[in-house]
Amino acid sequence: MSTHEPPADRDGRPAPTGADSPTRSAVVCAEGYAGPPPAGADEAADGSAADSAGDPAEDLAGGRSRSRDLLLLVGICLLALLLVNAFVARPFSVPSGSMENTLRPGDRLVVNQLSYAFGGHPQRGDVVVFDGTGSFLRKPLERDGLWTSLRSFGRDVGLVPAGDSVYVKRVIGVGGDRVTSTGPGRPLTVNGVPVDESGYLFPGDEPSAVAFDVVVPAGKLFVMGDHRSASRDSRDHLGDPGGGFVPESKVIGRAAWVVYPVGHWATVERPAAFAGTGGTGGHGDQR
Repeated sequence: MSTHEPPADRDGRPAPTGADSPTRSAVVCAEGYAGPPPAGADEAADGSAADSAGDPAEDLAGGRSRSRDLLLLVGICLLALLLVNAFVARPFSVPSGSMENTLRPGDRLVVNQLSYAFGGHPQRGDVVVFDGTGSFLRKPLERDGLWTSLRSFGRDVGLVPAGDSVYVKRVIGVGGDRVTSTGPGRPLTVNGVPVDESGYLFPGDEPSAVAFDVVVPAGKLFVMGDHRSASRDSRDHLGDPGGGFVPESKVIGRAAWVVYPVGHWATVERPAAFAGTGGTGGHGDQR
């Protein structure tokens, strides 16, 4: 028995016979037709075409997502910078020569705001940055108001320059200390101990050209510049209300590093000059 069957169309009917009578299926095929496409070919072709053309809506959504991610990253970086400036390390510019040669005009400082955190206190010999309002300045330079509050916030987070009320000086006496000077040619004494300041005083300067004898109140600091002949410091405010003593609460932090210009890179260390005053009184002996 022959297994050959005449070709049939897709509807099951016998295909027309004769050379001039192609099947209905052949009529819809292009020239050079080589048979039915493999399974899934139509779907693959459709998928490739869709991928190559791209979906405008999806592209727009993807662009927006990338923009949001970028803005979020920038926001996180700015927030981290603000938090560091407000609570950890804050940059300042030295405005004058009152601390030469330790600090020079135009030097950029990084102030460590954690130096006196968690119960710590400024120590004799530390170089500190502080708000002089109420000690070196009798009243604020700015009137109260929203704009003043915004500027104050900007200064706290490092977005606005510190302004004219912020000073940088060296701590000479802490709460409980007696600081004395007998004038030119003689060293300062702290609790009766002479202090050798030759390691940081500006060349040619006297420890003090004026005589004084003060006892530093608890919670206050007696501060002086290293360029004594060019520094307006606690000595100049002895007769003012508050006596020129700086409240510890007004200290922003300890000057830790000079970071600019490159030639002035340095760490601001506490000098050994005050080592001999240890054990003589004041809160500086509690650490």
